[in-house]
Amino acid sequence: MTATDYIQNMRQIWDQKYANEPEFLQVLHEFVDSIGPVLEEHPEYVEANLLGLIAIPERIFQFRVPWQDDQGHWQVNTGYRIQFNSAIGPYKGGLRFHPTVNLSILKFLGFEQIFKNALTGQPIGGGKGGADFDPKGKSDAEIMRFCQSFMTELQKYIGPNRDVPAGDIGVGGREIGYLFGQYKRLREFENGVLTGKPLTYGGSLARTQATGYGAVYFLENMLSSKGEELAGKRVMVSGAGNVAIYAIEKLTELGAIPLTASDSNGYVIDEEGIDVELLKVIKEERRERISAYAKERPSARYYEGSVWTADLAVDVIMPCATQNEVQADGAHQAIQNGARFVSEGANMPLDKAATDLFLEAGVYVGPAKAANAGGVAVSALEMAQNSQRMHWTFEEVDRQLKTIMDDIYYTSAQSAKDYTDNPDNLIAGANIAGFKKVAEAMFSQGLV
Repeated sequence: MTATDYIQNMRQIWDQKYANEPEFLQVLHEFVDSIGPVLEEHPEYVEANLLGLIAIPERIFQFRVPWQDDQGHWQVNTGYRIQFNSAIGPYKGGLRFHPTVNLSILKFLGFEQIFKNALTGQPIGGGKGGADFDPKGKSDAEIMRFCQSFMTELQKYIGPNRDVPAGDIGVGGREIGYLFGQYKRLREFENGVLTGKPLTYGGSLARTQATGYGAVYFLENMLSSKGEELAGKRVMVSGAGNVAIYAIEKLTELGAIPLTASDSNGYVIDEEGIDVELLKVIKEERRERISAYAKERPSARYYEGSVWTADLAVDVIMPCATQNEVQADGAHQAIQNGARFVSEGANMPLDKAATDLFLEAGVYVGPAKAANAGGVAVSALEMAQNSQRMHWTFEEVDRQLKTIMDDIYYTSAQSAKDYTDNPDNLIAGANIAGFKKVAEAMFSQGLV
């Protein structure tokens, strides 16, 4: 069977098998679009049905999570952990607490994590997990009780050399602390079992900043390859969570002008550049809506709806909120706004129509599995520090983060040059580079 026939056959199988898992099906199609040249180069991958193997998680755990609210009523949610691929190292990937969490979303995230982790050059496999629990509006005590119940089941399946979860949407330092405390209560003190921990028991400096900083370092490489620099660039950023806040912080530090921030209700435009310290107070300390920013910042305006509808002259967009947030109409608007570069801070923030429009318009797109890899890269550095019983300085971790992001850009760009007719197609380049590394590891281990 030729590589082309094999890919077409896998598409048909996936379309039937995952018809009710749209996010997972989307990421499979996006991935397989890129890797035909590698399959042609390695017919043994076709013969061994490597795509069929790699698309199915090694194991999935699904469990109930009962917890008691502050009124004494019992609530229940569904928890998950997907251990997708351990060819390169222990499973590594975040936990997401959000009401939209389901198997399709977690499988898409876990599949992306395999290749994202491979691109970092760190010895970590791919996994993901979470629950359909919404931390918004919950008291600290309710969140603690939920996390304790969740970890009571999860602890059976994780460990420093087996599976190392971290945070994601809805899971920050507070939640990681409660999860770690319950793990320690049930098992023992193993500070390498979770990453994103507070500094007092094994956390790493720069981990909070890593995903946002990393997406900006990746963007710097994209700009540099075109003979441009970041200073003075007008940037539209979506989101107001951890990734967006620290992307805005690094953009400002490097002389760019981040103009926007957003949440699920609306967005703010600040022509003087987003004041990151005020944004931190509103979102991290007071946990308020983004509209509060405009009330306290005279240069800012608040609008309801999606930031991707904004008519605003920009050079760069950085979607840092959630999957499929930029669709065809948003891509049209961004192109009209003058955007020439995209650095994806969120996981799969462009849907297929938006991606195609950007590529057709010659917009240079930095895909999530490359641009978004800074968080998991520093999580791996946190694991290394835990293993060594050491604590590195912020500057040392940040230096290593920048080196890793530079290497990811180079590897992705080189793969695009070597395997495609478009050296600017970093989407294909990142897919190919990550796939090659995972495929080689799986073959050398006897396809286990």
